[in-house]
Amino acid sequence: MNVWGEKIKLTIFGESHGKGIGVVIDGLPSGFELNLDRVAEQMKRRAPGRNKLSTARAEADEFQILSGFFNGKTTGTPLTAVIFNTDMRSKDYNPELLRPSHADFTALCKYGESRDYRGGGHFSGRITAPLVFAGAVAEQILEEKGIFTSAHIMQVGSVCDKPFDMINTDTELLKELSKMDFPVIDGECAEKMKEEIDKYRCDKNSIGGRVEVCICGVEAGIGSPFFGSVESRLSSMMFSIPAVKGIEFGLGFDFATADGKTANDEFYIEDDVVKTYTNNNAGINGGITNGMPIVFRLALKPTPSIANLQKTVNIDTKENTEIEIKGRHDPCIVHRAAIVAECATAIAMLDMVLDK
Repeated sequence: MNVWGEKIKLTIFGESHGKGIGVVIDGLPSGFELNLDRVAEQMKRRAPGRNKLSTARAEADEFQILSGFFNGKTTGTPLTAVIFNTDMRSKDYNPELLRPSHADFTALCKYGESRDYRGGGHFSGRITAPLVFAGAVAEQILEEKGIFTSAHIMQVGSVCDKPFDMINTDTELLKELSKMDFPVIDGECAEKMKEEIDKYRCDKNSIGGRVEVCICGVEAGIGSPFFGSVESRLSSMMFSIPAVKGIEFGLGFDFATADGKTANDEFYIEDDVVKTYTNNNAGINGGITNGMPIVFRLALKPTPSIANLQKTVNIDTKENTEIEIKGRHDPCIVHRAAIVAECATAIAMLDMVLDK
């Protein structure tokens, strides 16, 4: 299914090499004055073909709004946007050879010979562009409520950025990161990350990494047990981003080796507001926000399309063979995925805020 949400119903559509891709957002409040220039800026941050760190496919990712927007404001009816594909090169794709770690085989199993194999079809990272559009809209609505979302590249290969401060979140830092094409907290590590990516690109290989996301300004009491927990709904949205293979909140997997005294977030009150001295639980208890910043991290696998020779299967001849993937692909998806994660988080958070 390509429909997500409770109060906000989000539908994405299109294929990597089809005529276009797009999104329908149902449930937005009416009368919200939307800044389309800000939406375009977010789209540009994710757009491909801008440097050697990403695919050479050049797409401007300019959107056209078809419905739900009139006289500069949302109408309250479904907001529909389409992004037309302009730079496809379908001859690079062979339907007979299964690309390792791609959805070629599973798409064949589910959809049969009718599947669109060009550029991964509907399974392509290209389809995250509509998520960015929707998130750029959601971010503006959240900001009016004092809620800010942002993300940074926490790790590329062996190079790591500074983590977010999970206690005292700097809203200005979040705003600054939301404008960066290569969002990092420590500017000095950016060049090292880029060198790491370029090293794998030159070797006809790819590299994975981690993205860290922060949400601040969320009041206590958002979310619900059990299946509507904040972690459940955020995770559901995050795993819709291709290449995301893991997620952890707060202390995350380090909880496994922590003791209760160390892991617990002790309470105190300041100016009639209940806070915690630490934030190991990432601002969430029992699936409900406690007012502290929400911080989580995503693990992203390396781009599976690499030019190195790999073993595969020819599904026509039913023989084992080899493949050397052609085409234009990202040597690392992490820096572009950070922008997608930021916007996808805004969608999920808006859905939960409106649910309350």
